[in-house]
Amino acid sequence: MEKPIVGIVLGSDSDLPVMEETARILQDFGVPYEMTIASAHRSPELAADYARSAEERGLAVIISGAGMAAHLPGVLAAYTCLPVIGVPLKGGALNGLDALYSIVQMPPGVPVAAVAVDGARNAALLAIQMLSIKDVELREKFREYKQELAIKTAKKAEKLKKEI
Repeated sequence: MEKPIVGIVLGSDSDLPVMEETARILQDFGVPYEMTIASAHRSPELAADYARSAEERGLAVIISGAGMAAHLPGVLAAYTCLPVIGVPLKGGALNGLDALYSIVQMPPGVPVAAVAVDGARNAALLAIQMLSIKDVELREKFREYKQELAIKTAKKAEKLKKEI
């Protein structure tokens, strides 16, 4: 088994149904990953230790799903120089808007990339784009993926024309 280069960190096992999409996309592209649970509030030392050791373990990107206050991506970013992508998750009184704001409103010097609420697929794709800066083969896979998207969309447009 290849050494993981992407870390997926969930704040809770209840985040798994959404974040499994991240893992599926990475698998489809052949990108080795690891997945764990660490809470910014319930296990802050575990989260900090994960981020501190990520680079020496060979990770290149961390993707973190978090809901409500969504501090986990920021905590991870505080303890590593690796890029962190935050996935705000639906839930709570504001249905994910609070998580989105928490992730995009990081203080200067501690950037966290953010995708849409429940945007686990795009988090994986953004990580793949980051990795493809140095990996030409992965870049070609991503290019093919985008071409497939265009073909599928064109087919849907043709189908719609025939139905109208």
